[in-house]
Parts: sequence; C-alpha cells; structure tokens
Amino acid sequence: MIIAVPDLVSNSYFPAVAAVDLGCFAAEGLDVELELIFPVDAAYAALRDGAVDFVAGSAHSAVAAFPEWRGVKLICAQGQGMYWFLVMRADLGATRGDLSVVKGKRIGAAPWVEMGLRRMLIAGGVDIERDEVEIAPVPGAKPAPGEVVNFGVTAAKALAEGKIDGFWANGMGTEVAVAEGAGDVVIDVRRGDGPPEAFNYTMASVAMTDALIERNPEAAQGAVRAIRRAHDALRSDPALAVQVGRKRFPPREAELITELVRRDLPFYDASIGADFVNGMKAFCRDVEIMTGDPAYEDIVANQLSDLWR
Repeated sequence: MIIAVPDLVSNSYFPAVAAVDLGCFAAEGLDVELELIFPVDAAYAALRDGAVDFVAGSAHSAVAAFPEWRGVKLICAQGQGMYWFLVMRADLGATRGDLSVVKGKRIGAAPWVEMGLRRMLIAGGVDIERDEVEIAPVPGAKPAPGEVVNFGVTAAKALAEGKIDGFWANGMGTEVAVAEGAGDVVIDVRRGDGPPEAFNYTMASVAMTDALIERNPEAAQGAVRAIRRAHDALRSDPALAVQVGRKRFPPREAELITELVRRDLPFYDASIGADFVNGMKAFCRDVEIMTGDPAYEDIVANQLSDLWR
C-alpha cells in the first residue's frame, strides 16, 4: 500500500512518515510505502485515481479531487489545528500577531495551502486586493520528476535571498528562517495567534476513499492504530524523530526535527471532532471550494472513532 504526503522534509506530516519508518504500519500487518506527491491536490487526485491508498495531508484539500466530500473520508488526525506559520523578513521588524505587516508585500505559499492564509488575512481585517498583498508560489518550490523539494525550506531560502517578503509554510521552514536570522514568526495559529476560528480551517489528517474503506476495513483500522502508535512512540521518546529524519531529510533538517516534534506533541491527537468539521466546512465555503453542507458522517469515518483514543 502507498501513503502519499505533499511535503516530506517537515514536521507537518511527520506522524505518518514516522508510522512508516518506525514500523508502526508493519506492526498492524500493513506493508506501506511513502510517496511524495506535491502539491496536495495532486496527492488527492492520486487517491481518487487509485494510485495511492492513503493521503496524509491537509484535510480541506480533499475536495480538490472529491467535490463536496463525495467518495472520501478522513479516518484520523495526525495533529490538531492549522499548522502553518506566517514568517516575514526580519528587517521588517514585524510585531507578533500583527497581520498588517503583509500589506504591499510578496508572500510565498503553496497551492491549496494559500487558502488558509487568504481566509485568515480577511478574517483579520486585511483586504488582499486593496492592500496589495501578493500571494504566490515560492520560486523553485515545484520539484522536477523524481526530485525531493521541501516547500518550507525552499521558502526560507527564498526569504533569505530577498525573492519574497514572507512565507506561509511549515514549521521546518520556519525554524530554518528564524535560526538563520532571515525571518520572524508573525502568526502561529495553533499557539494562539490570529483569528481564533483559523485553528479549525484545516488539520493534518489521513484520508482514504469510501470504496477502499468498504473493501478493506482492516486497512483503515490498522492505519488509524499505526498513527496512534507513532504518536505514542514519539511522545514517549521524541528523540526517535531523528532516526526518521536521518533517513529522510538533509543533515541540517534531520537534526532539527526532534525539537519540532517535541513542540508539536500537545497537538498529537488522532480524533476529529464536530467543532473541527464545522469550522472546516465554514472555511471551505468561505474560500469557495465547497457550496453544500455535508454531514459530519459524510466527511469523517466515524465508525473508526473508537480507535482515536
């Protein structure tokens, strides 16, 4: 079986990566390989087309390939809350939480990821057109076939080189930019910055098709337990993260991952609550990627909820 992630050298989807490399899937009797498919809508398209069996990515992005949530389910969370950071050039002297710093600036963000930034800015009182905020992909962030490119680390490099004024990306890119003195964190939604409703715009989840869940319920159950195993292992010993990092990441990022995982541990919870689903649905309608109001059970494989805790 194959689990797709849209970003690899990152803490965003690390529970899924760790579940493969620490043997958590294998312990559940599942032979699972990891595949990087960027951007996230391409990962969900691969799920729809049967090229992969799971997507470990941003929850809201499922509608890119499954309109109105028809044919797909979230089976568990990798972590709670929208997990991207807004980082701006250090020389701007931005104040933590001040969204006005984006006015007249160029912000790098990946496809579908940028939706969270746009909606958060609007909710925070920024008029993107009037305030001349340019939100676009980061130069060099799209990998060539067979190439592994990390969006966040590429964004940090582009920030340091002055190609962009800020970026909206993962914790690894954020850590690199801050450590190098190139950027300052302006918004960390999960830790209380920005409009409160932004926390539930999306989350790092694991998704499967309805057809595969019906055909192979044991695989769905085993995948949820594997994510839980990874959570428990990393919670017990965050230093396990570096073992995975040294296999998958460049040397610098491999040595950073343990601290990033340690910070993320409070959000390691596999459950998908009704408050989250309601918040995500409102977000999806606000950014016009969904028009209807699917029920909780249309979005979440609730039959697996006993396995979340």
